[in-house]
Amino acid sequence: MQAVQTKLWLLGTGGTIAGQSAVEGDNVGYTAGTVPVEALLPKGANRLLESAGLEVVSRQLAQLDSKDMTYSVWFALAEAVCAACDDPAVRGVVITHGTDTIEETAFFLAEVCRPVKPVVLTCAMRPATAASPDGPQNLLDAMAVASDERAGGVVVVTAGAVHRASSVSKVHPYRIDAFSSGEQGPLAMVEEGRIRWLHQSGEAQPSASQGSTTSKELRGGDHHPSDALRLVSQLRTGGLPRVEWVVSRTGVGPREVEQWLVDSPSEPVRGLIVVGTGNGTFHQSLVEPLKRAEAAGVLVWRTTRCTQGPIVLGSSGVDWPRVTHLDPVKARIALALCIARADCSYSAV
Repeated sequence: MQAVQTKLWLLGTGGTIAGQSAVEGDNVGYTAGTVPVEALLPKGANRLLESAGLEVVSRQLAQLDSKDMTYSVWFALAEAVCAACDDPAVRGVVITHGTDTIEETAFFLAEVCRPVKPVVLTCAMRPATAASPDGPQNLLDAMAVASDERAGGVVVVTAGAVHRASSVSKVHPYRIDAFSSGEQGPLAMVEEGRIRWLHQSGEAQPSASQGSTTSKELRGGDHHPSDALRLVSQLRTGGLPRVEWVVSRTGVGPREVEQWLVDSPSEPVRGLIVVGTGNGTFHQSLVEPLKRAEAAGVLVWRTTRCTQGPIVLGSSGVDWPRVTHLDPVKARIALALCIARADCSYSAV
């Protein structure tokens, strides 16, 4: 007999959604991460919870500005998400977060935890003390998504849109609707507490036939929450492997790569993301130093600095794998996790 899901976990990490200003109505001169997460529950939350037969269990995991996000907070979140996945009484998880790095945290949790249950991150562009704060509605929408039986996987909910962890990016520094999923578009829309699904819920993954690094390969294959907990324990002990990036641009030279090859026993560079131009191509001056980096044991992946569209198939004269579906920020996290798992299988183009 299936257990009755009666709980919705609410995890707080701070951010603008929990921010306060000394001047009432100030939207920019505020301090992020000051309001406790349990105090953020908006009007209408009780009605939503009652209709879904759920109660909220809140926990403050951190209280910071997300520009200052740390790996230790990531690890604590991953452990909490794994615990929720293992608890048959939990329907889903809602995480309040700052806007600046929410896309990184969402992607990390998706790659490490691979939850079947909905894990919904939300945020705000205006502090709680704004004349018209956006946080309360975003949180209410996030709770509605986490309560929806069709929802699953890690998503970001903001400004009425539900975004996949793999595609969401912050694209504007100030406006309320500051996030985009690029050409993929949002996964769903939240309209007066109802979820209008535009695509299949959960993380949409590219197929292996695309000839590039696939999401399953990035994660090292299927695994149970206990596998995620073992990985988090390993990362707590040894840290997330250091991965840097090199941006191809006019005038770039070998030093952009060579600076990362300097011997640093305490924290050596283990991987490099080459942020290429156009279709993942890059300046010829980078080719030889990248080959030397690879010979020294540094793993090299490449993506594009274009903000829309994946890298398409085709030969560019180099064999480094193309991460066709990830932007540079997420590609860096993916490569670091592959190195941590000692399983960097990929299908090179």
